[in-house]
Amino acid sequence: MAGMVIVFDFDKTIIDCDSDNWVIDQLGATQLFETLLPTMPWNPLLDRMMAEIHAQGKTIYDIGEVLKRAPLDRHVASAIRYAYALGFDLRIVSDANVFFIEEILKHHGLIECFTEINTNPSYVDGDGRLRISPFHDFTISSHGCLLCPPNMCKSKIVERIRSEGKKIVYIGDGKGDYCPSLLLGHGDFVMPRRNYPLWDLIQSDPSLVKAEVQEWSYGEEEERVLLQIIRRPEYVVGYRPEMLPPADCKMGLMPGKSPRVPPESFAGSTVEDSALVTDPKNILGSFTYNMHYYESLQNFNRNN
Repeated sequence: MAGMVIVFDFDKTIIDCDSDNWVIDQLGATQLFETLLPTMPWNPLLDRMMAEIHAQGKTIYDIGEVLKRAPLDRHVASAIRYAYALGFDLRIVSDANVFFIEEILKHHGLIECFTEINTNPSYVDGDGRLRISPFHDFTISSHGCLLCPPNMCKSKIVERIRSEGKKIVYIGDGKGDYCPSLLLGHGDFVMPRRNYPLWDLIQSDPSLVKAEVQEWSYGEEEERVLLQIIRRPEYVVGYRPEMLPPADCKMGLMPGKSPRVPPESFAGSTVEDSALVTDPKNILGSFTYNMHYYESLQNFNRNN
């Protein structure tokens, strides 16, 4: 099992949009949202908008269909699958909500890759309306952090993860990702999205961040940077190079590299549906990685 936890923000990190705004815009509720925005905190506003959308006859199915269309770069999906296949512990810490995140991850076949999804609770009530509530109920008490929005301090979550004794890669873009970035130390990594609020805040005084900073800008670069980090031998317990695809592997099925991962494991796979193709210019070379190979690697990790 890998000796590192990879923590992802969700909006503009896993998907390339803000999921709240995506749903509101796609369902034609932007004008009302912008009218109410100056008058209400974000979480109560989102809950109110779900009520308005429901009143207009839009169903939970309609919301789910909109979420399926949210942009998710194939390179990001590939990086998630690759890290999962190598046994890394993947978690989400996000200011979105459970329903939005789970619907998108299920649609892309990624939900099983994550051991935790830390986000604002949501559920469908008896009338079929989506209800959204804050992760931290700020109407009862404050979480005490001046850097973070009242409903969530991501540092509180990351601090719990750090207490498990593993190093962390933290990937994010927004202001809410700055506080947990300050919490990390030597041996940890922060991956801020270039020219987004987290990156701007780090650039304002880089000395405040003790973790190694590795920036990225778009999905393919996010994949490349993350894979460069997690392939470092010092961050994998019981590191086995034979588990990884060779640099010269081209567009075809991956040959077995271990008696526990025989070539017949790959029979029946489809490259179109589940391939991971990296940038030919990066250190990993160009290769295709199908889901049968992911499953075989995961079994290999469990048995060794």
